[in-house]
This record gives sequence, structure tokens and C-alpha cells, in this order.
Amino acid sequence: MESYEILWKTALPELEKTMSSISFDTYISQIKPVDIVGGKLVFLTGNKLFADTVTTKLADKILDALKKCSSEISDFEVVVGDHYDRDELPASDAEAETSGMPVKPEFTFESFVVGPSNEMIYAAAKAVAEHPGEAYNPLFIYGGTGLGKTHILMAIANYLKLHKPSVNVLYATCEQFTNQLIESIGRGKGLPARFREKYRKVDVLLIDDVQFLANKQGIQNEFFHTFNELVMQNKQVVLTSDRPPREIEVLEDRLRTRFEGGLLADVQAPDLETRIAILRRKSEEKKCLIDIKVLTYIAEMSDTDIRSLIGKLTKVIFASKLHECPITVDLVKEALKESAGEREEELQMDDIIDCVCGFYKVAKSDIFGKKKNKEFVEPRQVCAYLISNMMNVPLASIGAKLGGRDHATIIYARDKVADLIKTDAKLRTEINDIKKMILKE
Repeated sequence: MESYEILWKTALPELEKTMSSISFDTYISQIKPVDIVGGKLVFLTGNKLFADTVTTKLADKILDALKKCSSEISDFEVVVGDHYDRDELPASDAEAETSGMPVKPEFTFESFVVGPSNEMIYAAAKAVAEHPGEAYNPLFIYGGTGLGKTHILMAIANYLKLHKPSVNVLYATCEQFTNQLIESIGRGKGLPARFREKYRKVDVLLIDDVQFLANKQGIQNEFFHTFNELVMQNKQVVLTSDRPPREIEVLEDRLRTRFEGGLLADVQAPDLETRIAILRRKSEEKKCLIDIKVLTYIAEMSDTDIRSLIGKLTKVIFASKLHECPITVDLVKEALKESAGEREEELQMDDIIDCVCGFYKVAKSDIFGKKKNKEFVEPRQVCAYLISNMMNVPLASIGAKLGGRDHATIIYARDKVADLIKTDAKLRTEINDIKKMILKE
């Protein structure tokens, strides 16, 4: 089953909830998904009346259902006929196949809250936006999820759009780059050349989550040549990753050295003052005034990523509107059910660590320590894998628990164990045995 068929099959139950059975049976059952082009799902129908009705009266409902099932889908199109041929699509649709991702207009430098943890990336990104190709090239930003890397990429794009509209900017995720390359090769007929021209003729290339190049040799080769051509022409390249280049596994040395040839900027989890400032800014954006004591309380219980911090604030504001009551510390406690949950979470982390130490016959001090001996490194990595695998715990919390290690180290440990258990039967058995100990099975 093709990806577009799977997507539509997943979306149908969501769509059925929003319309009458007559409309669903009359129109929706008469359109068939046949392709995905540039974030657009393409349907085929033999009846123009059905196509017109679907694209006008039912469009919003179809889009809502599709977006619930895939963040990559931004639109759909209904083609009328008895067959489908991608090469017969309008040129604009073929061009969309190699277009970038949409940039959110609210992600600007002005809306980015600056603190000690991110002031370096802010200053570097602003310099790049003001003088693309001249300041730091490439600019490589790395750090954990939810710390503002995507925001800063889009801020660069929005700044250039406003202040330097003649500059050709392309923002894309590494996954999109990969998928478009594979698609262009598979389809052929000039698309590979169009793909290369699209990515190599820009003035500023912004690529998010470049760690997904790991283990993709063919994609790395294409990216290397794209990167080289742009930098040699003094075109600006900005990359983000959840880890520094040296920790991206199976990354070609020629790419690694080029990534490290510009400026490496590390973004850390925000400190308390920055978290409070972020909460204040977001509450103002939501037109909701909240006492500084309440904001401080929320900030103190959220010491990891910005995304989860804002998520907590959103829950609190929703609870306030739902119960029609002011936002107080008591409401925060009730809305987030904080008190019992975090004590239980901490206990579970200790349980996992205790079981791993017991299984491998190592002391906790060795797990938390800095020793690089294999007999200590492996149990330490297993702890990171099991905690992230069995619990909903932020990476920064895991790192703090395992001797104050950073998020990149935890990601590396987690992913390494996850890869090893695919081929190492002994380790796979050990992991299963430890899980049984933890769950007391």
C-alpha cells in the first residue's frame, strides 16, 4: 500500500465524524488518492461535479482530517479523468515537489526570548540574516528538542523576506530534502535536475534536523555537493541538529569537517529567569495576564525544553477558562497534577538504574561517574535507553540523573543501544531480562 493510500485510510474515520453519512457516501467515496506532490495529496475522480463539490464545500473538513494525520500535508487537489499521470500536472505542482517548507510568520527575532542559554545562537543568527554569506558560513546550531532551533531558522527566513526580499531563501527539514531527492530519482524525467537546481541556486539554505543524514550514504553524497556548491559561491548555509557533528553516527568525514568549518553554536535549556520571561511573553500573546508568582511556579517545575514549558502554560490557561476561575498556584497544581506525578517519575528512574546496576553488577557511583571503561559505559547507555524507552521523561532530566550529562550524550546512548539490539541478540535478551526485572514480571 502506497503512503498516500495509508494516509487517506487513516484520515477517513476522522473525516466521517465531521459530515453526514449522505455527503460522505456520495462524495468522499468517489475520490481516490493517487499521489502526494510537494505536501499536496492528489485525488482522482471521473466526475467534475464531485471534484467541484469536494474542493469547495468540503475542502476545510478534508484538510482538517488530513492535517490531524500528517503534518507534512498542507493542501489537496482533485484531478478529473479516468487515469492519473504526474507528468500531466501543471508546472506549478511539479515545482512544488522541490519547494521548501512553509515558514511561520510569528517566528521572528522579536518574538525570540533571549537568555544566557541561547544568546550566542541569537547573535550569530542575526548576523547571518543581516549579512548572509559573510558572517559565519556554515552556521551549525545544535541542542535538544524544543529549545528554539526551528524558531531561529524561521526568524532568519522572515527577516530576509522583510529586509532583503530579493534574496532567495529556502527552508526545509532534512527529512524533506531526503524524501524529495528519493522521489525525484524515482520519477526521473528531469526531476533530479530540477531538484538540484532548486537547492543549489538559492542564496540562503536553511536545513532543520540535519542529524537525519546519519546512515544515509547516498543522501549524504548529494547533500555534500549541494553544500559545497553553495559555500563556494558564498551562499549562506544554516543547519540545525540535536547533536554536534562529531556525534552524528556514520557521517562522512568530509561532511563532518565542513559542518565544523563554520560556527558551532550550542543552545542549552533555558535558566529560570529566561523561562519566566518566555511564559510572560506567551501569556501576553494569549491576552492572559498571570501573576509573576504563578509564572515562577510553572517555570520552576519545568526545567527542560521550551515546548513543554509552553504546553504547561496552555493547559493552565485552558483550565482557567474551562472552570471560569483565576489562574493561581492551586489551579496550576490541579491542572498539571504535578505533586504526585513527579515523585513517582523520580522513583521509577531510580528503579530502572537499580535494576541495571544489579544485572551488570556495577555500582551506582560508576553509572553516575566519568569512567570510560566498557564495563561502565555499556550499563550507563542501557540506563539511558531504558529510561527514555519506558518513561515519558525529558532528555535533560535523564542526563541530570545520570551524572549531569547533556542531552546530546543521552541521545547518542539511547540511539546506539536501539541500533545494537536490532542485530545483537545477546544484548536484546539482556534488555528484555532487565525490563522484566523492572516490571517485576
